[in-house]
Amino acid sequence: MQLTMVVPCYNEESVLPETAKRLCALVAQLIESGKIDASSSIYFVDDGSKDATWSLIETLAGKEPKVKGIKLSRNCGHQVALLAGLLTVPGDAVISIDADLQDDLGAVEPMIDAYRNGHEIVYGVRRKRDTDTWAKRVTATTYYGLLKRLGVEIVFNHADYRLMGRRALNALATYDEVNIFLRGLIPQLGFRTSTVYYDRLERFAGESKYPLRKMLALAWNGVTSFSAAPLRFITGIGILIALGSFGITIWAIVLRLFTHNAIPGWASTVVPIYFVGGLQLFATGLIGEYLAKTYLETKRRPKFFIETSV
Repeated sequence: MQLTMVVPCYNEESVLPETAKRLCALVAQLIESGKIDASSSIYFVDDGSKDATWSLIETLAGKEPKVKGIKLSRNCGHQVALLAGLLTVPGDAVISIDADLQDDLGAVEPMIDAYRNGHEIVYGVRRKRDTDTWAKRVTATTYYGLLKRLGVEIVFNHADYRLMGRRALNALATYDEVNIFLRGLIPQLGFRTSTVYYDRLERFAGESKYPLRKMLALAWNGVTSFSAAPLRFITGIGILIALGSFGITIWAIVLRLFTHNAIPGWASTVVPIYFVGGLQLFATGLIGEYLAKTYLETKRRPKFFIETSV
């Protein structure tokens, strides 16, 4: 079995030497034990880093035959960089892992065993989230639950640490969409799957490349790329507001006919305008988000370009 490990990198110069050291030791151990073929390798994908990440990759590739590098022409984002690696590298199976060493390397061998037992996709799933802050744990749990309720097929507490066999990779290559959310896309491939649980570790060095802004953007992309439920929600809200407006109209009529407290024109004009106007703005923005995605998809632009490789 030829195994390839894909590691997307963006400004990872502080952690990259240690990551390469540990991954090379792991690959050597797996080769020695007969788990994988001697042709197995590690591919670092530089996602347009602004620091010395690519220079380090070139140096590592020159010293270690197992290390390879792919440099994208610009910063395309984590999901596209990961996809570029998955669709480019060789191997019977490919394991994707982040460069920050938070994903336990001890899960790699169980993934390989599951693949050998006939599982085409093996998900690495966090057993717990002790290394996350309280706010991140709450928001992540809420988000996974929300996606489930919206009908998005997703593996709970799974990020992008997974093994994919060649059949699954070939199937993934047929998806030509621009808005990439691999955590929701890969479960749609089907095939026989398995799960390996692990404990997530502290980041070895450097800073997270997924600040709150990027996390929210990824979360929103996941919702709007795989579910039309928000549009249906707007329809339901529209019906409720129509009923509410009808009720306010009845109340205003009763107030006018049977009391002396009515201010002429206030209830029948101001309340519906503010109420319906707010809904219209919200609905227009939501529909615009879906239209923007459709616009981007119809352009059929390439998702990435490879500038060079080593």
